[in-house]
Amino acid sequence: MTTTRRRRTGRPARAGGVGRNAEGEGSKGGKKSGLRIIPLGGLGEIGKNITAIEFGDDIIVIDCGLKFPEEEMLGIDFVVPDTAYLAENKDRIRGVFLTHGHEDHIGAVPLVLPTLDVPIYGTALTIALIESKMLDAHVAYKPSYNHVWAGQNIKAGCFEVGFIRVCHSIPDSLAIYVRTPMGIVLHSGDFKMDMTPIGDNATDLSALAELGREGVLLLLSDSTNSEREGFTPSESTVGRTFEEIFRLHKDRRIVIASFASNLYRAQQVLNTAARFNRKVMLVGRSMLSYIELAQKLGYIDVPEGLLVTSPEADSMLPNRMVVLTTGSQGEPFSGLVLMSKGAHRQIRLGAKDLVVISASPIPGNEKLVSNTVNRLFACGCEVIYERSSAIHVSGHASREEQKMLISVVKPRYFMPVHGEYRHLVRHGQLAKEMGIQTKNVFILQNGDVLTFDPDGKVRLGDKVHSGAILVDGMMLGEFEGSLLRERKELSESGLITVSLVLDGEYRLAAPIQIDSRGCIYGLDEENMRPDVELSIERALESVRSGAVEKTSLQTEIRKGIRDVLSRNFRAYPSILPLVTLIGAVGAGPTARPVQKRKRGRPRGSKKLQQA
Repeated sequence: MTTTRRRRTGRPARAGGVGRNAEGEGSKGGKKSGLRIIPLGGLGEIGKNITAIEFGDDIIVIDCGLKFPEEEMLGIDFVVPDTAYLAENKDRIRGVFLTHGHEDHIGAVPLVLPTLDVPIYGTALTIALIESKMLDAHVAYKPSYNHVWAGQNIKAGCFEVGFIRVCHSIPDSLAIYVRTPMGIVLHSGDFKMDMTPIGDNATDLSALAELGREGVLLLLSDSTNSEREGFTPSESTVGRTFEEIFRLHKDRRIVIASFASNLYRAQQVLNTAARFNRKVMLVGRSMLSYIELAQKLGYIDVPEGLLVTSPEADSMLPNRMVVLTTGSQGEPFSGLVLMSKGAHRQIRLGAKDLVVISASPIPGNEKLVSNTVNRLFACGCEVIYERSSAIHVSGHASREEQKMLISVVKPRYFMPVHGEYRHLVRHGQLAKEMGIQTKNVFILQNGDVLTFDPDGKVRLGDKVHSGAILVDGMMLGEFEGSLLRERKELSESGLITVSLVLDGEYRLAAPIQIDSRGCIYGLDEENMRPDVELSIERALESVRSGAVEKTSLQTEIRKGIRDVLSRNFRAYPSILPLVTLIGAVGAGPTARPVQKRKRGRPRGSKKLQQA
């Protein structure tokens, strides 16, 4: 794959119709005819964004993100897309192209990319963030990194991939357009139309308009804020709010919680602190790494001497300090949450502190944020967290900006992406209001395939495998399988363990040991324990008599104990029999368990387990 200038010959068909030369230059008679758009994540959900574009023998992938766990995903760190379809077709993938460096667009790369082994393309900041993630994940695989920039074009099989600068809450954000043999497909990425952005960060409307004049076949557009009327406020308004806060609270230490990746927000905090002669202490591993990386690459300007370490902060007056920390989403081990619990090693909050939560809760995190705010008030702090306080603005386009993009690009077909299902529907309705025909607006779900046939027909109906993979640490497991089911059962009813030591004739060689964790059943009561032990004896007798196979002993023990518990309770805990044989034929000098049963075990990162 090489960098090329824009081709002037063999241009794709304009948006007036699907191109006639549907097989196109570079097609090798692939498995599927026509152009196929395949979202594998990011539709009907916030996060986990990933979309494949396929023609003939060529596939490119746009983004590869994660999403944060839902409340019922007990103990799960995050969720990544199931990329089994891509793994099956990895020889056809010409590259993974990234719109920007947020977790919901790049977070799954360390886990997915080693299984695909394909080149990856992104801006300098995005690639640097991925390199850092690969090191954190301790993945031995070394990706083929390729730096791109706005205005560049890349040849990828039969596709020509180009990049347009868009405004978002992190630098180096891109929209990606793909010249296919059947027309141009434009993926907006995450964007907004900020007319007074921080730095050189404005959306390049002229480049988008040029595409519109050339003709766009299909627009895939960010739907996150499709329920918000009007325009998203400019990021610069937050800077003015910070100045007012600093001016009104000169006698307080100021603690500001924000997304670590929101580098424009961090820059405004640093600028305001410098103007008010305050020093800044960074708290939180991700905050430290993001600021350090952005400063190294020149994406953020930190005045010399502004940042201080914890020992230096200890010797300073509190009202000369600003603490910039993580935890705006109530993450359990983030800086702000530890402070609110009084568990942070360096910061102790009290009545002399002002806490500013400069972020809106991600859907699903509202309760975590609310709990954090309550604890902060209990510490005696003053807390500013209301959306009406202008302490946060979104990085996503609201309805008027979404209309502006459609009017500039003028696509023939429209497909909303990035949002919960209601966001997609509202965005589709908006496209119809803008004059796009109802039959040309497609609301898809993950795994659906939108196909542009060589004869000019557009159809929706095919599906490929999609889903989600749960990640616990760096181990991968099922989404809706035994792993979550067992965790849910343990959380609701607890666990009873029964330990048996048997001789070669399956008779008790030691007293029965019964223990419980997290359950309320009184197995030590006089009338409960004897019944449980009797049920175990009956199970052993069934094995000795030959009525039950030896390999079914554990199942018989579970059934017997459940029968006892069901007489007194509506539900019962998980029951785990541990059976050890001594003196059995072939047994060694040490005891060995009978029939080890592994349920819901996680899989290593080398092999993704299907949801």
